[in-house]
Amino acid sequence: MIDHDRLFKELLSTFFVEFLDLFLPQVVSQIDRDSIQFLPQEVFTDVTSGEKKEIDLLAQCRFEQQDTCFLIHVENQSYTETANALRMFKYFARLHEKYDLAIYPVVVFSFDEPKRAEPQNYRVIFGDFKVVEFQFAAIQLNRLRSEIF
Repeated sequence: MIDHDRLFKELLSTFFVEFLDLFLPQVVSQIDRDSIQFLPQEVFTDVTSGEKKEIDLLAQCRFEQQDTCFLIHVENQSYTETANALRMFKYFARLHEKYDLAIYPVVVFSFDEPKRAEPQNYRVIFGDFKVVEFQFAAIQLNRLRSEIF
């Protein structure tokens, strides 16, 4: 059996700058490319269910010509899941609490079907009061023209 998750992590960490160049040029233009450091994968435990979740990739980068760093968190989603946006928000909150740095969250949707646009935000709203509006970058491969990439 092929470990797609491990292969994705290896591929992305090996070609991280190229990945940013291709899919997130607005991010790569702001970083010092020589400053990229991959941080250990975080394991988060859901205390209520006891389920452990491990993030896919976490890179620390320095802003171009600045001493300030930020994190790029990348998750691969190989199947459609209704709770994906909530999971991304939870990862974001835990990473922000631990590192106290700006975080650029990204999901790469690598499934074939469905082709509908996947949600890329998580909201908590009470009436007209917006408590939280969390957004993440979504790269949905099945909606891109493959000949371009």
